[in-house]
This record gives sequence, structure tokens and C-alpha cells, in this order.
Amino acid sequence: MQAPVTSVPVCARRSDSEGLARGAFTLVELLVVIAIIAILAAMLLPSVSKAKSRAEGVYCLNNTRQLLLAWQLYADDHAGRLAYNLGGNDQRGLAAATNLNWVNNIMDWSANADSDNTNVATITEAALGPYTRTCAIYRCPSDRILSSEQRKAGWSARIRSYSMNAMVGDAGEISRSGVNQNNPDYVQFFQSASIPRPERIFVFLDEHPDSINDGYFLNKWYTTPSEPEWTDLPASFHDGACSLSFVDGHSERHKWFYAQTKASPQPESLLLPMEIADDQYDDYYWVLSRMSVKHQ
Repeated sequence: MQAPVTSVPVCARRSDSEGLARGAFTLVELLVVIAIIAILAAMLLPSVSKAKSRAEGVYCLNNTRQLLLAWQLYADDHAGRLAYNLGGNDQRGLAAATNLNWVNNIMDWSANADSDNTNVATITEAALGPYTRTCAIYRCPSDRILSSEQRKAGWSARIRSYSMNAMVGDAGEISRSGVNQNNPDYVQFFQSASIPRPERIFVFLDEHPDSINDGYFLNKWYTTPSEPEWTDLPASFHDGACSLSFVDGHSERHKWFYAQTKASPQPESLLLPMEIADDQYDDYYWVLSRMSVKHQ
């Protein structure tokens, strides 16, 4: 007797085939998933960028505090005498090269291997060098601005972004008489104890990369009211704001009002001194009012 033939039901065979089909993505489904991932990434990237920018802003603010602490320790070790902050004459000029100064470098856009742009000895062997633990605190993390020549040389950044208020510290020859030739009607501070309202006078700030050269941040009160001009320009890396540290020990971030103050941080982009538009004085006078006080 022949055994009955057992057949697989058609519905079962169809079910297995459909199960295999369901285990793979179709091209349309794959494209939809890729599109969704791209949309989510596009939504998240601005948030990630802003978070990075905020973190760099906090880091920059901390750098100004660390520099201020070194400045205070120097004064403590020198009977209250403030660190040298050398500048040029009343035609501006540049600071003389000497390790007596708080820093001994002049920033520029050249790519010379032995230039001050990368020579850390101009920091470590200068006056504040023994009071700072690392050269990293002399540069804002957002300051990666380089000339095309410097990029071709493989540089990642220059070594300094910060400058010191020109009215704070011994300015050398131009303050030998007790007043600063650049601002003769305003007080040059030589001793920490001589600074009135220490919460009002700043010591360090990050400077625009095309403005920074020596470490002496200068703007002048004596320009005529109808022709105020930026001699040096502050930086605006942090959402149009600048980091500053003050004599009393606090640091703050100040946001600028005007596009002129927030000039793009590009090499050879500024023509200084830069005349200020008639309706854009506020940023300029905010800085001046925190540099010094008028002689009594």
C-alpha cells in the first residue's frame, strides 16, 4: 500500500516567503531612514556648535582669571609694584623687546620659524612666566586665526590672544615722568593699592587678532570728541563678546553693541587707527571708562 504524500500547505509556503521578504529593507525604506538621520543631524549640529562655543567662552574667561592671578602674585612679590607693561611712544610704536615685560612677543602674520608667534620662551622667560603654570592660558581657545602663509607652514594657532590695559603697570620710557604720554590727563597705575574702584578697572582682555601685536592694549582719551578712533580693537569671539579680568579679581564677558566693534577676526582686515562712526561711540567709551581715571 502506497504511503500518502504529505504536502506543505500553499499558505504555509507563502508565509515563509513573506517572512523572508519582511527581514530586509527596501531601497525606498533605506532612503527614508537616511533622510531622517540627515534631518536629525542638521537639527543637532547648531546645538552642538553653540555648546562648543559656550565651552570655549568659559575657558577664555578662566584664562583671564588665571592671568590676573599671576599678575597679582607678581605684585605681591614686588611690594605691590605692578608688572611692566611696555608700550610705544605717543606715535604708538611697539614695545621694546625685553623679558622685563609681562610678555616679550610681538604678534604678526609672518610664518618665520623663529618668530614671536610661536616662540613660547617669549612667555615663559618674561615677567609673568614664573607665575603661570602653562602657556595655554595666554591664548583664547576660539582664536585659531592664521594667515594663509602660517597655515601653509602647518601652524594650528599663534601663542597669545590677550593683552594688558595700557594704563596698568610701568610703561617704561613713556611713563618715566609718572604719567603716560599716550594719555597724559589720566592716571597711570604703578601700584595695586593706588587703583580706585578695583572692580571697575580691567587688566586683561582678549584682543582682535588683527589688532594684537605687543601686549599693550591702548586707546586714547585725548582724541577730539568729534574724531574718536580705535587704536587697538578688542576681540569678539564669543557671540560678539569679549572676556576681561578686573583688578578686584573678577572676570566678565562683555557683549559689544556695534558691527564695527565686532569686526571679522581675519588677518590684515583692519586699518588702525579706525575712526568710529558718529552713532557708534558706546563700545569705545565703555572700554575707555574702564582703563583709568582722570587726574584730580
